[in-house]
Amino acid sequence: MNDAFIYDAVRSPRTRAKPDGGLHDLRPQELLRQLYAALAARSGLSPDAVGEVILGCVTQHGEQAGNIARSSVLYSGWPERIGGLTVNRFCSSSLDAIAIAALKVDAGLEGAVVAGGVEMMSRVPLLADAAAVFTDPELARASRVLMMGSGADLIATLEGVDRTAADAVALASQQRAARARREGWFHSVVPIENTERGITVTQDECIRESLSMADLAALPAAFEEIGAGGADAVQLAAYPTLEAIDHVHTAGNSPAMCDGAAVVLIGGAALERHTGRPPRARILHAASACGEPLQVLSGCIAAARRVLGERGMDTAQVDLFEIHEAFAATMVKARRDLGIGEDRCNVNGGVIALGHPMGATGAMMAGTLLDELERRDLGTGLVAASGAAGSGCALLVERC
Repeated sequence: MNDAFIYDAVRSPRTRAKPDGGLHDLRPQELLRQLYAALAARSGLSPDAVGEVILGCVTQHGEQAGNIARSSVLYSGWPERIGGLTVNRFCSSSLDAIAIAALKVDAGLEGAVVAGGVEMMSRVPLLADAAAVFTDPELARASRVLMMGSGADLIATLEGVDRTAADAVALASQQRAARARREGWFHSVVPIENTERGITVTQDECIRESLSMADLAALPAAFEEIGAGGADAVQLAAYPTLEAIDHVHTAGNSPAMCDGAAVVLIGGAALERHTGRPPRARILHAASACGEPLQVLSGCIAAARRVLGERGMDTAQVDLFEIHEAFAATMVKARRDLGIGEDRCNVNGGVIALGHPMGATGAMMAGTLLDELERRDLGTGLVAASGAAGSGCALLVERC
């Protein structure tokens, strides 16, 4: 890509996916309306310049069904000519939305596109759409599609990640996220008004600042029952050298379900004349890739490798990484396979601590990456996310 730039990125706070969560009372359209307004105000954008809105959303059911991208544009009062496209590649969906937007801008098909994602998991719960591939055991086995936690436990078994190592990843995520929140490093977060309760939500809620290794060690394995129900047998048949699956993942070292949304303004070089503000970063490359489906969550690694390989780069040439913290063992594998240290990866925590609003997480990570590149005065960053069934997407950016 040569002419696709990120002008700004904003996100809501990530709040608990429970009735007492700060965003729970808001419809996803209302949450997006506030983010569109914040993006326009911060970037100097007039909605008249926008050609399309592209959003990721995983559970397209109920309030999130019916093309949430288009319905949110209309709900927000933006020009009715603006198109809306909703995409689903599981947890990398909003990164894919950004990539599609960048391709359209780079090809000259659009001058400005708003891309991002939304997931209100307290209002539209995980698996509310009752997708057959997750609810029909026969179909799941034939398709080699298992739940994410089962894939994480398989990765832990294959990589030799024990419970202590998994909990250490979770604790580091909590500590880093707590520090970033305390120091005000998440500049992409904008306040959201919850008029139903008369409150303004300004900070991420899922971070557990006082969490300890002892707290984590006390939690039971979360996916042992699913394994006993048939998932272990499928995995062991595919990996006959394994004697058993090690169930090391718990609620404490797994992604926290939450509510949230994020939007990013993508445009060509000419958009600067419209906004009067320079872009923050150039999108150098984007790619999707898939890994082994029974491992479920290794797609981020495959996508990162593809992006770097097609760009003729290696990981040593990237200053910072934001890798989807899709369960603790996945992070251990990603750092090993990509050859990156903790000093360059998820330096402000990940979704284990911050929360994982599935369709929005990739765009949130992109904003976090930009914020931290600017804070450290660094140049190049890579963001990658995994999704179910081994899918993944990665985005390589360079500060302007």
